[in-house]
Amino acid sequence: MKNGYITFKNAKEKTREWMKELLPQRNRHKDFVYKPEDSILLVIDMQNYFLADDAHAFIPVGKFILSQIKRLVARYYENHLPVIFTRYAVLKEDPYDIMNKWWGGVLTVDDPESFLTEELDTEKGEVILKPGYSAFFKTDLEKILTDKGIKQVVTTGVMTHLCCETTAREAFQRGYEVYFVIDGTGTYDEKIHTASLFNLSHGFAVPVTTEEVLRKFNK
Repeated sequence: MKNGYITFKNAKEKTREWMKELLPQRNRHKDFVYKPEDSILLVIDMQNYFLADDAHAFIPVGKFILSQIKRLVARYYENHLPVIFTRYAVLKEDPYDIMNKWWGGVLTVDDPESFLTEELDTEKGEVILKPGYSAFFKTDLEKILTDKGIKQVVTTGVMTHLCCETTAREAFQRGYEVYFVIDGTGTYDEKIHTASLFNLSHGFAVPVTTEEVLRKFNK
């Protein structure tokens, strides 16, 4: 099931292929215009659990996704714009927790696999701990966005169809414009990834590429 469907070599081809399929939905919402100054960059669960080569939940496309996110984080920092990193973990294991029952285990805060990858510079951003898929579930994320006057959420991270998609849907439901980075999010399999992209572009989020986001900073 796991495969490295997007790489440094085929990334341009893949993003063109995906965007061609997504354009009909995206073109329906031309009044949604990404404005960096109104946005926050949300980096979801870039943890050792998903990125370390020997991790149980290793995502083969993780290294490529990480490279794209690092570019976006750097550009947001350069322009003094907010970045939030999420980290999925619980304080202690609870056998009745729905995530534990579903997956047969959870990440705890003291488990090194739950730590964010050291390849990401989180110093100028903010890290929030979340106990479920959504970055809004039992966190202060909505208060943070409100206090900062945020109108747009740029979503990146892993996994596309779980935490990223759930968070994007909830952001939309709370009135935020959502921009979902199609080559800055990743999961185990291309079919799962593109299924999420199609679902989101139909009802919740504007699909964008890393390059499109970066170009906006040059205008």
